[in-house]
Amino acid sequence: MNIGIFRLFRTKISTRVTDIGTTSFTSKNSVATIVGFRTMASMVNYPSSNGKGDCPGYYIPGGSKGLIVLQEWWGLNEQIKKEAQDISGLGSGAVSIIAPDLYRGAVAKDRETAGHLMGDLDWMGAVKDVEATAKYLIGQGCTKVGVTGFCMGGALSFAAAALVPELTAAAPFYGIPSKELADLTSIKIPIQCHFAELDEAVGFSSPAEYNKLRSELERAGVTMEFHTYKAGHGFTNHESPLGTYNKELAGLALKRMMDFMLKHL
Repeated sequence: MNIGIFRLFRTKISTRVTDIGTTSFTSKNSVATIVGFRTMASMVNYPSSNGKGDCPGYYIPGGSKGLIVLQEWWGLNEQIKKEAQDISGLGSGAVSIIAPDLYRGAVAKDRETAGHLMGDLDWMGAVKDVEATAKYLIGQGCTKVGVTGFCMGGALSFAAAALVPELTAAAPFYGIPSKELADLTSIKIPIQCHFAELDEAVGFSSPAEYNKLRSELERAGVTMEFHTYKAGHGFTNHESPLGTYNKELAGLALKRMMDFMLKHL
């Protein structure tokens, strides 16, 4: 596995970002504010062909469109649960969401532990968990299922787009998987890519990597949107230890993602 993300998190990086115009996303303590809209969430378990057995997931029921939200390297912590709730709010109940627990209960509180958890992850097993999650959502009545994810989850979203036939659309955020895991030029579903122009995770999601990937996807004829933001790695994470969270850019990116999913699911 590439070590670029580990290098990035060794020291806190301060990044200056530019402001943008207003968006329909408003936030207080990172939770999306949708007038008159609240969601109920619960933990569920479903079969997975991952060798670790059944996959747990944080499930937010909604409409017949399904969306999988994949965690960062920290695990299924409160931050990613809040992110899933934000995303659910942006869909105004039209989307059923699951954030699968790829670490099976383990949650990192510090970068060293997160690095060990990500380093020990069976990436193909995690892709099988994505497949299992898609099948679970279909079993709950979803007619189409998409996937999005951040950092490690972004890389897995790309891989799943290439490897999981149950998926209809994907929107990865700042993460690229190894070529050994998946050939991204084989992706047949529409994708919407989100990257940070000030990303310093060399070898994982920096401009050098994502510009190369963009060229490869264009040459392969992959149906895609490609968005970059003047921000650092993890700019949608309100708890990012890098200090890169940007409310306005996060709102813009997440709204773009939801609009994309509502269009394709």
